[in-house]
Amino acid sequence: MLTIEPVAAEGPIGATTRLTIDLAAIAANWRMLAGLAAPAIAGAAVKGDAYGLGAARVAPALYGSGCRHFFVAHVGEGIALRPHLPADAVIFVLHGIPAGTAGEFLAHGLTPVLNGLGDIAAWSRAGAIAHRRLPAALHVDTGMSRLGLSGAEVDRLCAEPDRLDGISLDLVISHLACADDPANPMTAAQRLRFLDICGRLPHTGRPFRRALANSAGIFWGTEYAFDLVRPGIALYGGNPVNGRLAPVRPVVRLEASILQVREIDPPETVGYGATHKVVRPTRVATVAVGYADGFLRAAGNRALALVDGREVPVLGRISMDLMTIDVTDVAPQSCRPGMYITLVGDVLTIDRVAATMDTVSYELLTRLGRRFERVYTGGAA
Repeated sequence: MLTIEPVAAEGPIGATTRLTIDLAAIAANWRMLAGLAAPAIAGAAVKGDAYGLGAARVAPALYGSGCRHFFVAHVGEGIALRPHLPADAVIFVLHGIPAGTAGEFLAHGLTPVLNGLGDIAAWSRAGAIAHRRLPAALHVDTGMSRLGLSGAEVDRLCAEPDRLDGISLDLVISHLACADDPANPMTAAQRLRFLDICGRLPHTGRPFRRALANSAGIFWGTEYAFDLVRPGIALYGGNPVNGRLAPVRPVVRLEASILQVREIDPPETVGYGATHKVVRPTRVATVAVGYADGFLRAAGNRALALVDGREVPVLGRISMDLMTIDVTDVAPQSCRPGMYITLVGDVLTIDRVAATMDTVSYELLTRLGRRFERVYTGGAA
C-alpha cells in the first residue's frame, strides 16, 4: 500500500492566513465520480499543481484511493510529480512533446498526449531509436479548435497509418467544450464526432481506449464515459454543471486572522477610491488577504465572510495585501484581533465566492496564494 506523507502545516513563518485542504474529501469525490462513470476507469486531472492545491499531496491521496491515471499540462509538471507516485501510475502530459524533450519523457516514465502530426513524428522517431513501441495518447479535436488533430490531420493519419510506427497508441482523447451547459447540443454532437474518428483511426496492436468526459461530462451519463474519464474541478469541490448540484464534498477552507478592528462613523469611507461610504456607526475588521493572494479585486464590495457563523460583507476595494470586513453586527468578543474569519468554506463555496469575482472556481483555486499557511488534513491511506 502506498504510504502518504504525514499531514502537516506548510507555509511562511508568521502567516496570518491559513488554507486547509481536505485530502480525504478529494479522495471521496474521486470515488463518487468513479462510481458514476463505472465501468469506465476514472483518472484525475492534477495539472496546475492540482488546481493550485499541491499535486505532491493530492496525487498520492488519489493513488491511495485507487486512481492510476493522472493528467498534467506540461512536461515539467510530470517530472515534478513522478517521484510522488509509484511506477504503475500513468502520467499523461497534455501539451505534447516540446522540441528536444522526448528523452525526458522516457527518463521519467511520462506518456505524451500527441496533439498533431509533428508530435506523432517526434514520438515515432523516439520509438525507432529505442527499438520499441512507446506508449502514447492521441488527442483529436472534436470542436474546441484548440489542441488536437484537426479533421484534415485525422484523415491523413488514417490514410498513412505507418506514421504511428514506433508508437503504441494506448488512448485516444478529446475534450468537451460545453458540457457545463445541459441545454447545449454541442456536447452530443462532439460525442458522435468522437465516435466517428475513433472508428476510423488505425490501431497499433491492442485496441486503444477512449476518453472524452471531464467532470461535467461524467454527469451526462455513461454513454459519455467510454473507457476512461478525466475529472478535474469536481475533485476539488467545484460544481461542474450549471443548474445541477453535484454531490461533491467541499475541499478547501480559507481563514484569515483579524489584524485590527476599528470603529468609524458616517460619512467616513473605506479603502482605495473611497468606494464604500458608511451610513451608520460601523466596526471594520482588517485581514491580510488581497489580490496578491488570489482574492481578486473584482470581489470588492461584493464578497462575503463568515464571522461567528454570520455572513458579513466585504467593504471597499480589495487591495494587494488587505481587505476590510463589516463586523458591526457581530458580537465584539467574537471578532477581536488574532481571531479567524472564514473567506471560503461552509456556505461560502468556491463557486459562490468565484461568482463575486466574476470568474469561475477553477481560477479561484489556481490563484490562491503561497503566503498562506497550508494545512493538509485527511491524508491517511
